Amino acid sequence: QVVAVYGTLSDLLSVASNKLGIKATSVYNGKGGLIDDIALIRDDDVLFVCEGEPFIDPQTDGRAQEELTGAHTDWLTLNVGGRYFTTTRSTLVNKEPDSMLAHMFKDKDAWGNKQDPRGAFLIDRSPEYFEPILNYLRHGQLIVNDGINLLGRYYLAVPALPGMSLSAVPALSSPQNSQPAEDHSPISRKEFVRFLLATPTKSELRCQGLNFSGADLSRLDLRYINFKMANLSRCNLAHANLCCANLERADLSGSVLDCANLQGVKMLCSNAEGASLKGCNFEDPSGLKANLEGQFLPGVDMEGSQMTGINLRVATLKNAKLKNCNLRGATLAGTDLENCDLSGCDLQEANLRGSNVKGAIFEEMLTPLHMSQSVR
Repeated sequence: QVVAVYGTLSDLLSVASNKLGIKATSVYNGKGGLIDDIALIRDDDVLFVCEGEPFIDPQTDGRAQEELTGAHTDWLTLNVGGRYFTTTRSTLVNKEPDSMLAHMFKDKDAWGNKQDPRGAFLIDRSPEYFEPILNYLRHGQLIVNDGINLLGRYYLAVPALPGMSLSAVPALSSPQNSQPAEDHSPISRKEFVRFLLATPTKSELRCQGLNFSGADLSRLDLRYINFKMANLSRCNLAHANLCCANLERADLSGSVLDCANLQGVKMLCSNAEGASLKGCNFEDPSGLKANLEGQFLPGVDMEGSQMTGINLRVATLKNAKLKNCNLRGATLAGTDLENCDLSGCDLQEANLRGSNVKGAIFEEMLTPLHMSQSVR
């Protein structure tokens, strides 16, 4: 308020009380000095009046205190799909500092966020799915009301909160939670790609026991994913990168893994009956050996695959096609190779001790097979 200064200090306090609607008791100058005589006031002075509390410069001290403490306690309103949510800036910033919402509201007006006529920040998302996310940011617990589709809430989090620590929220980080517990229908390529895009590259994606039966997962980057005991039967995994993936006890029967990258893969006791693994690469330049110990591979087609140093100990390869494979230094001890076609293979330094080679074809071998490799 701009007022005329006249009379005594009591008169000025009376005018200030009426203008500001308070009971003014003290007057301060712009530097916080207490004024006890009206003669000390100069033209164009900015005066501060209070009801007895200590002097605080609202133009500087509040901002300095906020910068000092890092607090963002100012209230703001979000217009999410036509529904209004009121929250504090600290709620959107502190819990998940790397999320998109945190970046949007960390610095005031830095992003030029659009606002509606009421001053609420516009967010083009479904309010039904946004509410559980906001509540999670408020108190760290994910609470979802009955009837809310978990998959829809997950898909909301993908574009709204990129960078958010999804692994900290079990219902967000685990794909199997996107469907009701009693729903065992296979996960489609579209659904799985969304999960891949939402998972940080340094985080392990747990797909243990999930059903991917018949899914097209070809040419995807599936490195380090845990597929232990998963159903991957009749899947198309051609040209996929499965480097260091865990496929222990997984069902790969009838699946296609042609030209897949299987460096360092773990396939202990998995079932790959009738699968096609033509031209696969099991050879890791760093020396990490692929482990297929005890795997069930009857009738598998692995023609032309690179399998230097691979561990196929006590695996079942009956009637398998291993033509022109590189099996240098491979462990085939106790392996069932009955009726296998090993023509054109490189078996230099391979261990075949105790293996069943009844009816196996060893034509056009690149290196001679010594008795010491096959006799106990």
